[in-house]
This record gives sequence, structure tokens and C-alpha cells, in this order.
Amino acid sequence: MRFAYGLRLIAAIVALFSLSGLSGPPGATAADMVVLGGGAGIVVNGQTVCTLTAIGNDNQGNLVGFTSAHCGGPGATVSAEQALGAGTLGAMVSGNDALDYAVIKFDRAKVTPVSNYSGFQISGLGSDPAFGLVACKLGRTTGYSCGVTWGPGEQPGTILSQVCGRPGDSGAPVTVGNQLVGMIHGAFSEDLPTCVVKYVPLHTPAVAESISAILADLNAKGRPGAGFVPVP
Repeated sequence: MRFAYGLRLIAAIVALFSLSGLSGPPGATAADMVVLGGGAGIVVNGQTVCTLTAIGNDNQGNLVGFTSAHCGGPGATVSAEQALGAGTLGAMVSGNDALDYAVIKFDRAKVTPVSNYSGFQISGLGSDPAFGLVACKLGRTTGYSCGVTWGPGEQPGTILSQVCGRPGDSGAPVTVGNQLVGMIHGAFSEDLPTCVVKYVPLHTPAVAESISAILADLNAKGRPGAGFVPVP
């Protein structure tokens, strides 16, 4: 009887340790994961600060995201600005300088992808917006801003709108009705301020790379990022 009781006691202790995670090596927990979504600040190669356009899955099942190609090239490491202590979370694996986009492949063991980052929602992919539609963006430098869409930019595959952007906003998502339509490339002109400032209510439009043009390029080449779908 005492022996049977002893076995039951040992079994109970082992079960308790298993439930508490003390029976084996600790693994990654939710607290260890870095939350990333469109509009998050990222650091490329430990020095260049840019903005993540969006995060989701490609047709190969990779967890991928986008930012501007001028932030870094293939092989460049990517970390989160708000969690530098977490180290490298991914690396750039493909891109196109002409369309100024880079694809980042993230480590699923380190990243929690979200469709709503800091209140900025990306619900899906949209086509190039027509004149007059209101576009919005979230950048790590200038935050949230909206403005009217003027139409196609001077370069093929670009969109011109009255959102604002400054250094560090490169790659920032541009949405219309919560649908991702592009990423910030830069300012249309240096003759005017790039964002609304005190006593200067007028600023230069921003140029965004079209997400439709980016995905068409990726899909045609079959590179990582092809078939991209934002996280739901």
C-alpha cells in the first residue's frame, strides 16, 4: 500500500513538472516572440532604419515581409527597432532596385505576425487607387498620415498621394480602405517640406511603389515572396 501510494505521488510530481515546463529544456514562449506588422520600424544590417510594409505568407509557405530595396540588399539582416535585444529576425532574400522593393524572409520561431500594428490595419491587397481616393500610411518616423491620391507617378509602377514621409519611413505601407496598395519610396520633390509642419500646411506628395507591380514582378520571376498574402 505504501509503495503504491509512493508511485502515485511520484507520478503526480512528474505531471506537475511537465505542465510547468520544468521537465525539459525551455522553448520559445509568447513573451519571447517579437510582434511585427505593417508600419513597424526595422533595422537593416544593424544600422539602416526603415519601415516594414506588411507581413504574411508566400506560395512556398515562407513567412515574408517587404520594405524598400534602398534600405539593403539580398543577405542583409533585419531586426526590430522596438526589440533590438531579440537580435536578427530575418534576412533579405530578393528584390528589385527598379521597383525599389526588397523581400524579407522571417524566422517563424521569433516573430508573431499581425495584420493590425499600432492601430494600422491591413485587411488585404488592393489595386492602384484612382484619383481622389484617400490613402493612409504608417511610418516609423512620421507615424500615421492620410492624403488624397493624385494618380500614377512619373515612373512606371508608382503612385502619387498626399501622405507624408521622411527618412526612416521608406517601405511604409500605403493603404486605401485598409487594403494595401503600395509602399513609401520617397518624396516627389525636395522643393517643399515632406510633411505638414507648423505654419507650413502644404507639403510635397509622396511617391509609393505599387504593391500590384511588385507582386506581378515577383510572381513572374517565381522568387521568394511570390503569391504573397498578408496575415489575416
